[in-house]
Amino acid sequence: MSEIQNKVVIITGASSGLGEATARRLAASGAKLMLAARREDRLKELVAAIAKSGGTATYRVTDVADRAQVEALAKEAFSTYGRIDVLINNAGLMPLSPLDQVKVEEWDQMIDVNIKGVLYGIAAVLPIMRQQKSGHVINLSSVAGHKVFSGSAVYCATKYAVRAISEGLRLESNGEIRSTNISPGAVATELTSTISDQDTAARMNEFYAIAIDPDAIARAIAYAIEQPGDVDVNEIIIRPTRQEL
Repeated sequence: MSEIQNKVVIITGASSGLGEATARRLAASGAKLMLAARREDRLKELVAAIAKSGGTATYRVTDVADRAQVEALAKEAFSTYGRIDVLINNAGLMPLSPLDQVKVEEWDQMIDVNIKGVLYGIAAVLPIMRQQKSGHVINLSSVAGHKVFSGSAVYCATKYAVRAISEGLRLESNGEIRSTNISPGAVATELTSTISDQDTAARMNEFYAIAIDPDAIARAIAYAIEQPGDVDVNEIIIRPTRQEL
Protein backbone atom coordinates (compact mmCIF):
# COMPACT_ATOMS: atom_id res chain seq x y z
CA MET A 1 0.00 0.00 0.00
CA SER A 2 1.28 3.49 -0.86
CA GLU A 3 2.47 5.71 1.99
CA ILE A 4 0.07 8.31 0.56
CA GLN A 5 -3.00 6.09 1.02
CA ASN A 6 -5.47 7.64 3.54
CA LYS A 7 -3.18 10.53 4.46
CA VAL A 8 -5.06 13.76 5.13
CA VAL A 9 -3.57 16.54 3.02
CA ILE A 10 -4.33 20.27 2.95
CA ILE A 11 -3.35 22.02 -0.30
CA THR A 12 -3.48 25.80 -0.63
CA GLY A 13 -3.65 27.46 -4.03
CA ALA A 14 -5.46 24.35 -5.24
CA SER A 15 -7.68 25.95 -7.89
CA SER A 16 -5.11 25.78 -10.70
CA GLY A 17 -1.52 25.04 -11.67
CA LEU A 18 0.68 23.14 -9.21
CA GLY A 19 -2.04 22.91 -6.59
CA GLU A 20 -4.57 21.39 -8.95
CA ALA A 21 -2.05 18.95 -10.45
CA THR A 22 -0.95 17.87 -6.98
CA ALA A 23 -4.55 17.39 -5.84
CA ARG A 24 -5.32 15.15 -8.80
CA ARG A 25 -2.17 13.05 -8.32
CA LEU A 26 -2.52 12.62 -4.56
CA ALA A 27 -6.24 11.83 -4.82
CA ALA A 28 -5.42 9.11 -7.35
CA SER A 29 -3.01 7.65 -4.77
CA GLY A 30 -5.69 7.52 -2.07
CA ALA A 31 -5.08 10.70 -0.08
CA LYS A 32 -7.96 12.50 1.62
CA LEU A 33 -7.83 16.11 0.54
CA MET A 34 -8.88 19.49 1.90
CA LEU A 35 -8.45 21.96 -0.94
CA ALA A 36 -8.13 25.71 -0.45
CA ALA A 37 -8.14 28.70 -2.80
CA ARG A 38 -10.10 31.89 -3.38
CA ARG A 39 -11.97 30.77 -6.52
CA GLU A 40 -14.88 28.62 -5.38
CA ASP A 41 -16.03 27.70 -8.88
CA ARG A 42 -12.65 26.13 -9.66
CA LEU A 43 -12.59 24.29 -6.33
CA LYS A 44 -16.08 22.87 -6.92
CA GLU A 45 -15.08 21.61 -10.36
CA LEU A 46 -11.91 19.99 -9.03
CA VAL A 47 -13.66 18.28 -6.10
CA ALA A 48 -16.33 16.95 -8.47
CA ALA A 49 -13.68 15.62 -10.87
CA ILE A 50 -11.82 13.90 -8.03
CA ALA A 51 -15.04 12.35 -6.70
CA LYS A 52 -15.95 11.12 -10.19
CA SER A 53 -12.59 9.34 -10.35
CA GLY A 54 -13.20 7.68 -6.99
CA GLY A 55 -11.10 10.02 -4.87
CA THR A 56 -11.86 11.84 -1.63
CA ALA A 57 -11.78 15.63 -1.47
CA THR A 58 -13.58 18.59 -0.03
CA TYR A 59 -12.79 22.30 -0.10
CA ARG A 60 -12.94 25.58 1.78
CA VAL A 61 -12.64 29.00 0.15
CA THR A 62 -9.55 30.51 1.77
CA ASP A 63 -7.39 33.61 1.39
CA VAL A 64 -4.06 32.57 2.92
CA ALA A 65 -3.25 36.21 3.69
CA ASP A 66 -6.05 36.12 6.30
CA ARG A 67 -4.91 34.19 9.38
CA ALA A 68 -8.46 33.57 10.61
CA GLN A 69 -9.38 31.95 7.31
CA VAL A 70 -6.33 29.69 7.41
CA GLU A 71 -7.12 28.68 11.00
CA ALA A 72 -10.68 27.85 9.93
CA LEU A 73 -9.31 25.77 7.05
CA ALA A 74 -7.20 23.64 9.37
CA LYS A 75 -10.04 23.24 11.86
CA GLU A 76 -12.39 22.08 9.12
CA ALA A 77 -9.85 19.61 7.79
CA PHE A 78 -9.37 18.19 11.28
CA SER A 79 -13.11 17.99 12.02
CA THR A 80 -13.78 16.35 8.64
CA TYR A 81 -11.02 13.74 8.69
CA GLY A 82 -9.88 13.52 12.31
CA ARG A 83 -6.23 14.37 11.69
CA ILE A 84 -3.88 16.39 9.45
CA ASP A 85 -0.91 14.54 8.00
CA VAL A 86 0.39 16.94 5.36
CA LEU A 87 0.18 20.67 4.67
CA ILE A 88 1.21 21.82 1.19
CA ASN A 89 1.81 25.57 1.28
CA ASN A 90 1.44 26.20 -2.45
CA ALA A 91 -0.43 29.50 -2.77
CA GLY A 92 1.78 32.25 -4.18
CA LEU A 93 1.97 35.42 -6.27
CA MET A 94 4.69 36.69 -8.63
CA PRO A 95 3.99 40.32 -9.67
CA LEU A 96 7.57 41.06 -10.73
CA SER A 97 8.90 44.55 -11.41
CA PRO A 98 12.15 46.54 -10.99
CA LEU A 99 12.49 48.16 -7.59
CA ASP A 100 12.47 51.66 -9.09
CA GLN A 101 8.91 51.07 -10.28
CA VAL A 102 8.08 51.35 -6.54
CA LYS A 103 5.07 49.01 -6.75
CA VAL A 104 4.75 48.90 -2.97
CA GLU A 105 1.23 47.44 -3.00
CA GLU A 106 2.53 44.49 -5.03
CA TRP A 107 5.42 44.07 -2.60
CA ASP A 108 2.90 43.94 0.24
CA GLN A 109 0.82 41.34 -1.63
CA MET A 110 3.84 39.08 -2.11
CA ILE A 111 4.85 39.39 1.53
CA ASP A 112 1.29 38.71 2.70
CA VAL A 113 0.74 35.64 0.50
CA ASN A 114 4.20 34.19 -0.07
CA ILE A 115 5.57 34.62 3.46
CA LYS A 116 2.72 35.28 5.88
CA GLY A 117 0.50 32.74 4.12
CA VAL A 118 3.14 30.06 4.67
CA LEU A 119 3.55 31.03 8.33
CA TYR A 120 -0.21 31.13 8.91
CA GLY A 121 -0.49 27.62 7.45
CA ILE A 122 2.24 26.31 9.72
CA ALA A 123 0.70 28.04 12.75
CA ALA A 124 -2.66 26.45 12.00
CA VAL A 125 -1.45 22.85 11.67
CA LEU A 126 1.58 22.64 13.95
CA PRO A 127 -0.32 22.22 17.25
CA ILE A 128 -2.31 19.36 15.71
CA MET A 129 0.81 17.71 14.30
CA ARG A 130 2.59 18.08 17.65
CA GLN A 131 -0.32 16.37 19.38
CA GLN A 132 -0.23 13.58 16.79
CA LYS A 133 3.59 13.44 17.08
CA SER A 134 3.71 13.29 13.29
CA GLY A 135 3.17 15.53 10.29
CA HIS A 136 4.71 16.87 7.12
CA VAL A 137 4.89 20.47 5.89
CA ILE A 138 5.76 20.98 2.22
CA ASN A 139 6.53 24.55 1.18
CA LEU A 140 6.70 25.72 -2.42
CA SER A 141 9.67 28.03 -2.79
CA SER A 142 11.32 28.61 -6.19
CA VAL A 143 14.60 28.69 -8.04
CA ALA A 144 14.17 32.40 -7.18
CA GLY A 145 14.79 31.32 -3.58
CA HIS A 146 18.31 30.28 -4.60
CA LYS A 147 19.28 33.03 -7.03
CA VAL A 148 18.27 36.70 -7.30
CA PHE A 149 17.13 37.86 -10.73
CA SER A 150 16.91 41.45 -12.02
CA GLY A 151 13.33 42.71 -11.68
CA SER A 152 12.56 40.03 -9.09
CA ALA A 153 14.14 41.32 -5.88
CA VAL A 154 11.05 41.24 -3.66
CA TYR A 155 9.74 37.99 -5.10
CA CYS A 156 13.14 36.40 -4.59
CA ALA A 157 13.23 37.72 -1.03
CA THR A 158 9.92 36.02 -0.28
CA LYS A 159 11.14 32.72 -1.69
CA TYR A 160 14.43 32.91 0.22
CA ALA A 161 12.25 33.42 3.29
CA VAL A 162 10.26 30.27 2.50
CA ARG A 163 13.51 28.29 2.37
CA ALA A 164 14.57 29.73 5.74
CA ILE A 165 11.20 28.87 7.28
CA SER A 166 11.39 25.33 5.90
CA GLU A 167 14.87 24.81 7.35
CA GLY A 168 13.87 26.34 10.67
CA LEU A 169 10.93 23.96 10.93
CA ARG A 170 13.23 21.02 10.16
CA LEU A 171 15.66 22.05 12.90
CA GLU A 172 12.82 22.37 15.42
CA SER A 173 11.01 19.19 14.37
CA ASN A 174 12.13 17.04 17.33
CA GLY A 175 11.97 14.09 14.96
CA GLU A 176 8.20 14.47 14.62
CA ILE A 177 7.54 16.93 11.78
CA ARG A 178 8.97 16.41 8.31
CA SER A 179 9.84 19.56 6.35
CA THR A 180 10.24 19.68 2.57
CA ASN A 181 11.15 22.70 0.47
CA ILE A 182 10.31 22.40 -3.25
CA SER A 183 11.95 24.91 -5.60
CA PRO A 184 10.50 24.83 -9.13
CA GLY A 185 11.95 26.58 -12.13
CA ALA A 186 9.72 27.56 -15.05
CA VAL A 187 6.40 25.71 -14.82
CA ALA A 188 3.33 26.29 -16.96
CA THR A 189 0.96 27.94 -14.47
CA GLU A 190 -0.92 31.22 -14.05
CA LEU A 191 1.95 32.71 -12.03
CA THR A 192 3.16 35.03 -14.77
CA SER A 193 -0.35 36.48 -15.22
CA THR A 194 0.13 38.58 -12.08
CA ILE A 195 3.00 40.61 -13.59
CA SER A 196 1.77 44.17 -14.22
CA ASP A 197 5.04 45.66 -15.50
CA GLN A 198 4.89 45.23 -19.29
CA ASP A 199 8.62 44.92 -19.94
CA THR A 200 9.07 42.36 -17.20
CA ALA A 201 5.97 40.45 -18.34
CA ALA A 202 7.28 40.24 -21.90
CA ARG A 203 10.66 39.02 -20.71
CA MET A 204 9.16 36.40 -18.43
CA ASN A 205 6.70 35.15 -21.05
CA GLU A 206 9.64 34.58 -23.38
CA PHE A 207 11.56 32.81 -20.61
CA TYR A 208 8.55 30.62 -19.77
CA ALA A 209 8.39 29.26 -23.33
CA ILE A 210 10.41 26.30 -21.97
CA ALA A 211 8.05 25.74 -19.01
CA ILE A 212 7.32 22.18 -17.93
CA ASP A 213 3.96 20.68 -16.98
CA PRO A 214 2.76 21.21 -13.37
CA ASP A 215 2.50 17.45 -12.90
CA ALA A 216 6.32 17.35 -12.82
CA ILE A 217 6.13 19.20 -9.50
CA ALA A 218 3.18 17.11 -8.34
CA ARG A 219 5.28 13.98 -8.84
CA ALA A 220 8.07 15.45 -6.71
CA ILE A 221 5.60 16.30 -3.95
CA ALA A 222 4.18 12.78 -4.07
CA TYR A 223 7.72 11.38 -3.88
CA ALA A 224 8.43 13.36 -0.70
CA ILE A 225 5.17 12.27 0.93
CA GLU A 226 5.48 8.60 0.08
CA GLN A 227 8.82 8.13 1.85
CA PRO A 228 8.73 6.14 5.10
CA GLY A 229 8.19 8.17 8.26
CA ASP A 230 11.89 8.11 9.20
CA VAL A 231 12.90 9.66 5.85
CA ASP A 232 12.67 13.43 5.42
CA VAL A 233 13.25 14.78 1.91
CA ASN A 234 14.32 18.32 2.79
CA GLU A 235 15.00 20.02 -0.53
CA ILE A 236 14.13 19.43 -4.20
CA ILE A 237 15.03 21.79 -7.05
CA ILE A 238 13.25 21.08 -10.34
CA ARG A 239 13.99 22.91 -13.58
CA PRO A 240 13.13 22.33 -17.22
CA THR A 241 16.04 20.52 -18.82
CA ARG A 242 16.61 23.60 -21.03
CA GLN A 243 16.61 26.11 -18.16
CA GLU A 244 20.09 27.41 -17.40
CA LEU A 245 19.41 29.89 -14.59
